[in-house]
Amino acid sequence: MTDSTQPSEEDRGRFSMFEEFFHSQVIGSVFLMASAIIALVWANSRWSDEYFALGNSYVGLTWGDWAFKLSVQHWINDGLMAVFFFVIGLEVKREVVLGELSTFNKAALPVSAALGGMLVPALLYVAVNLAGGAATSEGLSGWGIPMATDIAFALGILSLFGKRVPLSLKVFLTALAIADDLGAILVIAVFYTESIHMEGLAVAALFLFMIFIAARLGTRSLAVYALLAIGGWAGLLASGIHATIGGVVVAMLVPVTSKLAPREFFQRSRQRLDDLSQSQLSRTSLVSDKDQFAALDELYLTVEDMRPAGVALEHLLHPVQVFLILPLFALFNAGVALDGEVLSTAINPVTLGILAGLVLGKPLGVLLFSWIAVKAGLATLPDGVHWGHIVGIGCLAGVGFTMSIFISDLAFSEELTRAWSKAAVLVASMLSGGLGYFCLHRSAQR
Repeated sequence: MTDSTQPSEEDRGRFSMFEEFFHSQVIGSVFLMASAIIALVWANSRWSDEYFALGNSYVGLTWGDWAFKLSVQHWINDGLMAVFFFVIGLEVKREVVLGELSTFNKAALPVSAALGGMLVPALLYVAVNLAGGAATSEGLSGWGIPMATDIAFALGILSLFGKRVPLSLKVFLTALAIADDLGAILVIAVFYTESIHMEGLAVAALFLFMIFIAARLGTRSLAVYALLAIGGWAGLLASGIHATIGGVVVAMLVPVTSKLAPREFFQRSRQRLDDLSQSQLSRTSLVSDKDQFAALDELYLTVEDMRPAGVALEHLLHPVQVFLILPLFALFNAGVALDGEVLSTAINPVTLGILAGLVLGKPLGVLLFSWIAVKAGLATLPDGVHWGHIVGIGCLAGVGFTMSIFISDLAFSEELTRAWSKAAVLVASMLSGGLGYFCLHRSAQR
């Protein structure tokens, strides 16, 4: 007789995967913070000219009269960040298909919280800019900045509490942040695309279709997919749609479930193992015995078919994203020169709107929409979680950093406005992190 209160094998596997994901984000937040600090110090040191010159240096290929060049900052923001968005796309698809967003009951609370955490900050930002009396189209275009949540920093702060907060709260914050990321991606695709060039879009669509066909035909070569993905990325770059969106689209084509049913996997694996056990297998026999090598190769391919491609790629790329891409993004984007012009004009509708949106709008939106979902009977609070926890999570959701800075570069064309917005994002993220820690510390004591 089994104990119905014990988690199933599937649940234990899911929580094990979540713990691995959680700790990778926690460690990544340390690298992210270090890179941001280095960028700020470097940009305001006597070597600041070298810092900005490095980011604006052009790197590319030339062939006769043909040239393809981007600045170092653009290679990171439009190139490497496409890999970041690809991983986000994999996370979103995994959660929608198998995880905390896979059913209405599971998704209702985090999606409601994420929706409130996007709408209320955006409305506050617009209200502050309109109330300032000097609202411009340049300033108003930053409404998407306070909608974002940096999952690495938010989980990093939450990790400081260890077992003093329930695991269900960590799962809730992760699901909320992933739903928030999906919302931010849609905002970038729909509202921060100035014009679309159909030729580039057609090229991108062709390469994405080829990826779909390759997957349907069972192509295993990562090189083939990488080349097709680069072609799709280049097409989107030429189309005017931000190229990082291509990473999400490609991720949607990657399966997150196994190709084989468990029964077929065991049947094929046992057959190959039986073949090998009945032969004179040794460490050197595979060199001369073609049947042994074929059996081993089939066993390898069987295991590969059982491994979900999306989950395998997520595991492969997470360290690259956490320890390389995001630190490089922070290093070349968080460096704000706090000179006299920036500081003397720092109090303005843009900075106040970002501060109001992230510090006040995020917790208010998360709490309000969560309360509405619970009171309407659409959702229930997770086990061990109370409303004090939700307030703390709402504050942590105000740590925008990576996505907020990314949207700042898309929203504003003037360098001074970008400097204001990035400085405001950094200040708001620190304030939100501090408030979140304080609220969760009080909740843990209670």
